[in-house]
Amino acid sequence: MTIYCARDFSVEDIQTIRDLIAQDQRLQRSALSRKLCQLWGWTKPNGELKDMTCRVALLRMQADGLIELPPSRIGVVRKRAHFPSTCASDAQTPIRQPVHELPRVTLQVVSGKTTSLLWNEYVARYHYLGYAAMSGSQIRYNVFAGEQLVACISFCACAWKLKDRERFIGWSEQQRQKNLQLVINNARFLVLPWIQSKGLASKILALAARQLPKDWKHRYGFEPVLLETFVEYERHKGTCYKAANWVNVGRTAGRGKKSTSHKVLIPAKDIWLYPLRKNFSTLLCK
Repeated sequence: MTIYCARDFSVEDIQTIRDLIAQDQRLQRSALSRKLCQLWGWTKPNGELKDMTCRVALLRMQADGLIELPPSRIGVVRKRAHFPSTCASDAQTPIRQPVHELPRVTLQVVSGKTTSLLWNEYVARYHYLGYAAMSGSQIRYNVFAGEQLVACISFCACAWKLKDRERFIGWSEQQRQKNLQLVINNARFLVLPWIQSKGLASKILALAARQLPKDWKHRYGFEPVLLETFVEYERHKGTCYKAANWVNVGRTAGRGKKSTSHKVLIPAKDIWLYPLRKNFSTLLCK
């Protein structure tokens, strides 16, 4: 057995992949991953095919020399998405009242093309890291105080490996690969620059911790049990995460969220975790 993306692949599974490729040299990688998921019944808890996960597994098998995938149909490198600033994301009425004096703060799931593009534009324009597409499972929220937009926040699949996170959880390698989908990453958090409300950021994090599990289950069929995020410690102290009872468990090695390299590629960041269930460790170590 060989494990890729939390699934055991037998010798027969590897041969099945080789046979499908040999049978049709024109078979696209996306079609191959869907066909394999259907053949193996490899699905998400909500019944959808795990074709994107399968595609990642196939790429790792090819990197390990187990298979040779059909050539990619993408002839050129995809350009990073660009969202030019428009008047729709211009500064609005400043807010300086503390959070307890604001109208009710709510999180609304981003849906629909117009709302999605505007969320992307805000993040591209005002977040210091800019906009970056998220792969796999994900949810984005617009945050409102009454009728006014005050923040944007997003969650997606977690980092593949983190030494300090694994130590905090206490799981084995097999348990990590099996239960990794139960850990969700807070990828972006932007309080709009004209919003200067004391206590708002930690309030948003607290609301997200309560609302996200239900929204995630509605969309993907299961509830996460642990949140993670990364804070560039030379730029930010993570004050709002600390105020919202997140725990700083260590620091990244600077290799990137999905990297399998040992080279330092990006600035090291503090790792903050937030258990969504009191028995999170028991659930993750099954």
